[in-house]
Amino acid sequence: MTEFSGLETVQKRPGRPRDESARQRILDAALELLQQESFAQLTVESIAARAGVGKATVYRWWPNKAAVMIEAFREAVGPEVPFPDSGCLEDDIRLQMDKFTRMLLGPRGRMLTGFVAAAQSDPDVAAALADYWIKPRRAEAKEALRVKRRWKESHTDLDPELVLDILYAPLYYRAMTGLPLTLEYTQSLVDLVMKALARKA
Repeated sequence: MTEFSGLETVQKRPGRPRDESARQRILDAALELLQQESFAQLTVESIAARAGVGKATVYRWWPNKAAVMIEAFREAVGPEVPFPDSGCLEDDIRLQMDKFTRMLLGPRGRMLTGFVAAAQSDPDVAAALADYWIKPRRAEAKEALRVKRRWKESHTDLDPELVLDILYAPLYYRAMTGLPLTLEYTQSLVDLVMKALARKA
């Protein structure tokens, strides 16, 4: 289970022009409700009511509640876990992994692990998690690696997908299984990965 892969465009549905302010209210409402209730308790009806729109308005943008909730989560969390570009590959990886670990250790990390757990038995959640979280985030991470000069010069034969798997899979595993997840653990993981990359260079 990993964090990222190519970004797919959600097809627009025919109908009346979309009201972007309503869309943002829906996303805000979904995030607020996620902070108050469990994923299983939430419904499209409750999101629509909180946003002050009709249920049909929600379905103009998203196919189900999982899609709107996970997109709301991504829009809220994305700015907190950016992929930096300082010019130093190792510093950027360390900073991003630190921020991602801090997110996992907080309330929004519990939201994410809730989505992952629900995805194991609910195809709608699994599809939404892939389309609205994993694919967009993974595409950003691959692009962040691609533009870094040191990576391009030294690691042209390495698969960035594999590197991302090695970095992020252990964090998801620990978050999902209850094994200790600490900032120190994450930095030790980065130490190991950077040593492997240095040997490959």
